[in-house]
Amino acid sequence: MGIDVVIEDERWSTVGLEALAEKAFQATLARVSLDAQTWEAVLLGASDARVAELNRDFRDKPQPTNVLSWPSEERGAEEEGENPLPPMGAPELGDIALAFETCQIEAKEQKKPFEQHILHLIVHGLLHLLGYDHVREKDGDLMESHEIAILASLGVPNPYT
Repeated sequence: MGIDVVIEDERWSTVGLEALAEKAFQATLARVSLDAQTWEAVLLGASDARVAELNRDFRDKPQPTNVLSWPSEERGAEEEGENPLPPMGAPELGDIALAFETCQIEAKEQKKPFEQHILHLIVHGLLHLLGYDHVREKDGDLMESHEIAILASLGVPNPYT
């Protein structure tokens, strides 16, 4: 299994999106004690215009955003700050989409290497597929701690400092 990358906007081809996605997938699943060979996800490398369409269609927000995710099933934790339910059944975790221009602008504004910012957003999206969220404060703290640890395992500094 693994992560399938669909490049809709060719600018993603220049940054090695497939390799970044695979690194993020392996590290994220390892962090939550899941076998990366058992599970799969899809990552779409798109333009801002395409992500704005998706955001409008699925969230009624007609503007681009850096990352969108669609879990294949609800896995969120019942109790705030608890780990979500582990995936069960079919191997599909869900889908993620990245908006090129927004990601590029954010990386520049935050003075971060583009590839490191993309790794962070893929990890963030994968954690959403696994049921992690940041709506409730303790859930957000848990998700952020996983992001920091996963990125550290990939040699990426804490994105929140």
